[in-house]
Amino acid sequence: MSRPLIGISAYVEPVAWGVWRDLPAVLVPEAYVRAVTAAGGRAVVLPPDDRDADVLRLLDGLLLAGGADVDPARYGQPPAPRTESRPGRDAGELTLLTAALDTDLPVLGVCRGMQLLAVAAGGSLHQHLPDLVGHDLHRPAPGVYGGHGVRFAPGSLAAAVMAGVGRVNSYHHQAVADPGRLTVTGWSDDGVVEAVEDPRRPFLLGVQWHPENEPDPRPIAALVRAAGENRANGDNRAAGKGGATRENRAAGEG
Repeated sequence: MSRPLIGISAYVEPVAWGVWRDLPAVLVPEAYVRAVTAAGGRAVVLPPDDRDADVLRLLDGLLLAGGADVDPARYGQPPAPRTESRPGRDAGELTLLTAALDTDLPVLGVCRGMQLLAVAAGGSLHQHLPDLVGHDLHRPAPGVYGGHGVRFAPGSLAAAVMAGVGRVNSYHHQAVADPGRLTVTGWSDDGVVEAVEDPRRPFLLGVQWHPENEPDPRPIAALVRAAGENRANGDNRAAGKGGATRENRAAGEG
């Protein structure tokens, strides 16, 4: 069986290379791609696009990557002075997320991605974490990761995925205040929400840290496993009904 296809949401940011400066480019840190590949998946980079979510028909899992802040208008607040949002990215990712939830596609949200999961579930965010916890240890300096202890709710998906792990990296200045319809299942040692999930779904997990930059990126490996199971189950259901598998459908669509 071929590798499960994992869609990774991408940024649009101004970049520079060669003689070109400040050109909008679709990009995602390679660490996400490497982690998906190492776990046995095939990474597919998804530009922000709020027109439709048809691409999900060919994917087996969705990874919502980290990045800029979620627009606070999405949870009914005005922007704080340090909030830097990308409304176009929000719209594109929420289009994908809504469609993924409609079909129980496995979803992993990383950092901003976890925050987007909470907002999509009717929750809200703390717009500047140091105002809440009184320190900058979750984002010590620009481009510098912090680290802290973490604990998980017994019996949760997060606890199963992260069994034996008591410390994670950290690079964020916002955090989940209200998880909405999701369940909080992980906390840092200062009480900040570190994991959310939906026990009613086969695989919906959000983590506040960056597993793609950990030596043991367990949440991404868990997503790839869940995506592989989802793909196998879908193909088995289609075969049992005399239908085409996903690969055959894709080939038939040209």
